[in-house]
Amino acid sequence: MIERLYLRNLVTFDEVELEFDRGLVVFSGPSGAGKSVLMSAILTSFGYSTQGAASLCEVSIVKPKNLQSDGYILENDLTLKTLKKEKLRYLIDGQNISKKVLRTMFSPYVQYLSVRDKSGFETDKLIDMLDSTLLASNKNFKKLYKEYKKRYANYKEKAQELAKIKADEAKLSELIEFATYEVDKIEKINPQIGEDESLIQVKKQLSRVDKIKDSLRTAMDIFSAESAVQEVYRLLDKDASVFMDAMNQVRADFEETEHLAQELEEMDVEEILDRLSDITALQQRYGSIEEAIAYKEVKKKELAGYQNIEQDKSFLESFLSMEYMELSTLARQISLQRKAEAKKLEKVLEGYLKTLKLPALSFLFETKSLDESGADILDVMLGGSHATTLSGGEFNRVRLAMMASTIQKQEGQGVLILDEIDANVSGDESIAIAQMITKLSSVYQIFAISHQPHLSAFANQHILVTKEKNKSKVIELSDEGRVHEISRIIAGENPTEEAVEFAKKLRA
Repeated sequence: MIERLYLRNLVTFDEVELEFDRGLVVFSGPSGAGKSVLMSAILTSFGYSTQGAASLCEVSIVKPKNLQSDGYILENDLTLKTLKKEKLRYLIDGQNISKKVLRTMFSPYVQYLSVRDKSGFETDKLIDMLDSTLLASNKNFKKLYKEYKKRYANYKEKAQELAKIKADEAKLSELIEFATYEVDKIEKINPQIGEDESLIQVKKQLSRVDKIKDSLRTAMDIFSAESAVQEVYRLLDKDASVFMDAMNQVRADFEETEHLAQELEEMDVEEILDRLSDITALQQRYGSIEEAIAYKEVKKKELAGYQNIEQDKSFLESFLSMEYMELSTLARQISLQRKAEAKKLEKVLEGYLKTLKLPALSFLFETKSLDESGADILDVMLGGSHATTLSGGEFNRVRLAMMASTIQKQEGQGVLILDEIDANVSGDESIAIAQMITKLSSVYQIFAISHQPHLSAFANQHILVTKEKNKSKVIELSDEGRVHEISRIIAGENPTEEAVEFAKKLRA
């Protein structure tokens, strides 16, 4: 429910502040006063339109019971705000929100019917209407519906898996060849963790082995003076142990170096360089030896998976074939219940449409391939006319009749905004439309622009929009003011006594 509207700088309105009642709220006033502009501002607050946006517009609402959002904190009393500067911004309780998200969030709760709007009879909306009624009243349908939705979702997932397998199958030999090549290449080199560092060290030693040997031969002369140095220590009565330990260490290091030089001379230099080249190539391609080994294991698993593709494909094809038959059976059962509900609805609608001076409506069912909603394509005929051939007025009278015939008994189904829904109709049609809207106002809060006396007379709240010297203003009418405005609607700016009396009679 919308509780309050506040706006500034809206076309010809400087400022507007209104508090709204439940039920039917009617806006009336002379043509061009700004009623549609005012309604557009309300619609803009719910993401419907950017025409007629105010520099500031605030709409206070009571949060619908089922309104939920993961991305926004929603209090029970919500404030929707639009701000217009260089561009239009939308906020919900001070939180920025996009127009698309706002519209999606409130579309189940705020509906808009205009004489210029001819949407609402699309297959998905007609099916949703029947399903909503059945789900609220038929436990067997609810069970069927839930089972179908669950199984179809699984069917769709498996169908996508099969489609991927078939797409992969087309390039399977190429994938197997590539994975096999990658695995074989890595296994042929068989890299060991840390091997690259060892090879680099050996390469460095090989590059200077000749210098090591030359230096070693020269340095060996040190041992020829070893005994003479020991004799000097003895003659000086000094301890020669430190010198002897050092010489022993030198002797050991030289022997180790000689062995290393011999080993290096026995090594195949080309083989070592080739091995280092292979390891370096792997590192350049995969990042490191560890990553190359990990990549090899991934490719091995892929190869194992490719080998199971044919088996998986066969299993999925069998499953999908059987599940499609099961889903088709469920879809037929759902369709039968929809058709039965449609027949009931046709009978209920017949009375409403007759009141609205319209012929009987019939639902036309056709069959399609299975999807999330089942196997039904749904259309309507009014008398012998297709819905697309109806005038805007006829179209919306049918929509009103459908809404009236399918409303649930609880209050609070949302907000219904009607823009001149009773325009260009006869007196009897105007009365019928007013009665239909009054019935709907028992469960909807309805905002309606009207130029007809009957709808204004039935309103729970009547707001007058006037314009003087290019400035528009609004006022909530008292009982006396309502009689005066209704008589103006009947007879013009200078209503007769008869018009005033008729207005009083309508209000009685």
